Amino acid sequence: MERVLADAGLTPEQVVHVNAHATSTPAGDVVEGQAIAAALGPASAGVVVSATKSMTGHLLGGAGALESVATILALQHRVAPPTINLDDPDDDAGIDIATEPRELKPRTSAPMAALNNSFGFGGHNVALAFIAA
Repeated sequence: MERVLADAGLTPEQVVHVNAHATSTPAGDVVEGQAIAAALGPASAGVVVSATKSMTGHLLGGAGALESVATILALQHRVAPPTINLDDPDDDAGIDIATEPRELKPRTSAPMAALNNSFGFGGHNVALAFIAA
């Protein structure tokens, strides 16, 4: 996530939404939440995190593509999708998880951005950044 921000020339304050990979495993989700908080630093406090996989299931090789489309649509409509079926969020993750649709608001005068995390088998991981038009 830090690399994609640098490559895109974005600041953490521009990020308003992260579509987490969120495999719904306690160890993986907490670590991903902590990584989001670490990558965005203090700016993570204003970021809405959601997991669209909670609604679609894991689509294996297609998961990243669909999650990217959801991230782009979130920016276009200025609404983060909810994470459904989340009854007991782990506070140790250190992030703000949307369980209802949430409005996305710019935090700076620069264009808003959103990140999408996709983790693949065998360590094939990617973070993508999208910037609102």
